[in-house]
Amino acid sequence: PFDGKKSGRVWRCLRQSLGRRLQEMAVRTDRAANADELRLVHSEDYLAELRSSSYVANVLEVPAVRYWPHWIVNHNLLRPLRWATRGTILAAQEALEHGFAVNLGGGFHHARPDRGEGFSVYQDIGIAVRVLVRDGKIDKGSRIVYIDTDAHQGNGVCHTFRDDKNIYIFDVFNYRIYPAFDKQARRRVNCPVSVDFTWTGSDYLEELKLALPAFLDYASESPVAFAIYNAGYDVYRDDPLGGLQLSAEAIKQRDVFVVEELRRRGIPTMMVLSGGYTPDSHQLVVQSLMAIISEGLQ
Repeated sequence: PFDGKKSGRVWRCLRQSLGRRLQEMAVRTDRAANADELRLVHSEDYLAELRSSSYVANVLEVPAVRYWPHWIVNHNLLRPLRWATRGTILAAQEALEHGFAVNLGGGFHHARPDRGEGFSVYQDIGIAVRVLVRDGKIDKGSRIVYIDTDAHQGNGVCHTFRDDKNIYIFDVFNYRIYPAFDKQARRRVNCPVSVDFTWTGSDYLEELKLALPAFLDYASESPVAFAIYNAGYDVYRDDPLGGLQLSAEAIKQRDVFVVEELRRRGIPTMMVLSGGYTPDSHQLVVQSLMAIISEGLQ
């Protein structure tokens, strides 16, 4: 169900809606993430594993890929993911400079430093944070908030920042689905909100509006330098993998609320798209981004 064309569809719809204004707002990704950037999170052993077509097939859950020559896997699959990872790095830099930025790719929140899983090869979120620190954009001990509303718990981010207590993690997820087995990751979440298929969109939004401001108030007891919002569109009621019941309108309200809470606190915010596995996923993204723009939150 992994859709490698979602970002392109989002871009085309935004261009149709915004016209030349989109060109004024957009920053083109300059290159793929390089080895030095990937090594800020990933081990050498793991990066070597990615030379195996069978290994990549398992991570992306596309069995046929195991029979492809590595050069095809690298060019057609891994290289676009490195470009998306670089997009997350640039979005983080733009967010620090301008207050808000979104990468139309990225959000590979299941990738761990030593392994890939759940369609996630590169831990773009962790890499972006470590590039900011490496380049002196934020201090090493800076407080950062990570908000994840994808249907699946962001276990890879938890493993990446397992020992970094300056990263405050808020995660709303379907506790009945993958990666429910990863108890260690779940224990790393500062504010977990467990939901399931019985929750209506109203239930979800009500709980989000109670829990998120309280979490942000707690995290903001010391200044917060940066926020990451991993949105996730697999919460949609027709999504085959998310197991949740949110309508398109509820998802739009969710995204506007999260971004608004961060922006009104003056926290520079980067948004990444993460999951979404229906033919309508790109329309859900476009609807949310247009609402964020119309509210003047960008």
